[in-house]
Amino acid sequence: MKISFELKTIFSVQASVIYDAWLNSEQHSSMTGGEAHCSDQVGGEFSAWDGYISGRNNSLKPNEEIIQEWRTTEFAANDEDSLVKITLKEIEGGCELTLNHSNIPVGEADYEQGWKDHYFAPMKEYF
Repeated sequence: MKISFELKTIFSVQASVIYDAWLNSEQHSSMTGGEAHCSDQVGGEFSAWDGYISGRNNSLKPNEEIIQEWRTTEFAANDEDSLVKITLKEIEGGCELTLNHSNIPVGEADYEQGWKDHYFAPMKEYF
């Protein structure tokens, strides 16, 4: 059985700022503190956190949604990629980000806490 979870957080910037930063190598690196190589194209490949994370953009809806195939160096070679869906919703004073992470192989790290510690916390400081 695969693992999945959903997280929500609010940032005090517009959805377009988060969307653009997520798909831009320099900004993604700056907002997380780990080196990233990103693509803003459907089918484009990316890596983050100094190569620990890698994947591909499956679907992009500007300023609204990013869907990516996603894996870490801890995945076994025969593990399917997991799926990360980021939904951005404009709210008064900023943006609500909803992250759905699914198809995670059983026995992997606690990615739920990882998203909080290694993405959301540094992003809040950056923005």
